[in-house]
Amino acid sequence: MKTFAEFQILGRIGKVREVGQTTRVSICANYAFKDRNGETKDKPYWNEITIWSDSGRKYVGDYAKPGDLVVARGTLKQGSFEKDGEKVYTVDLNCDDFSILASAKTDKSGEDEAGAAPETAKKAVKRK
Repeated sequence: MKTFAEFQILGRIGKVREVGQTTRVSICANYAFKDRNGETKDKPYWNEITIWSDSGRKYVGDYAKPGDLVVARGTLKQGSFEKDGEKVYTVDLNCDDFSILASAKTDKSGEDEAGAAPETAKKAVKRK
């Protein structure tokens, strides 16, 4: 039996950029924790995902924009590079499945997130 590890990130888009034959998307996910006083705090954590498929790259280029609530699924890839003489280690998500759950709010009308863009709620792409 084959085994595998799949990971999922749910968060908001920061940047979308084309890098060579891939699209790189920064996603900010908040991790909740309780401090010493028992108060719940959120700590933002930035994740990088890489989209390789042409259909996924087109979907993200056409529909995704900063602030959108998205979910990305795929496998992890570890890497490293040199910066100022020091080795920097990275962990990226090679994205197999990317979905936009809600569009970013463009106005302050008090509308809930799910109601902001119902037309994008069902759009998703899977890598083939």
